[in-house]
Amino acid sequence: MNSDKEAGNDMSSTITERRETIKEIVCDILEIEPSDVTATSLFKEDHDADSLRAIEILASLEKTYNVVINQSELGRMVNLDGVYEVVAEAADWK
Repeated sequence: MNSDKEAGNDMSSTITERRETIKEIVCDILEIEPSDVTATSLFKEDHDADSLRAIEILASLEKTYNVVINQSELGRMVNLDGVYEVVAEAADWK
């Protein structure tokens, strides 16, 4: 019976690790402190990100997770939640 619970914990720790990695990448490229970013804070409006930085984020995520993300997805990648969703779909995380 513990195996189901352990599998659930493994899954949540994997999601947490992925979210932390994505946050680190975004913060590094935007040159902001992780404590200044929330899951829903907007990169452009709240953190003065420009389109070039967005493309850098996309390229870095593609390299990190070995996925291809269409540039049309940039419109969804406005905050950490959006970035995670786009990467999860590209990587087919279930």
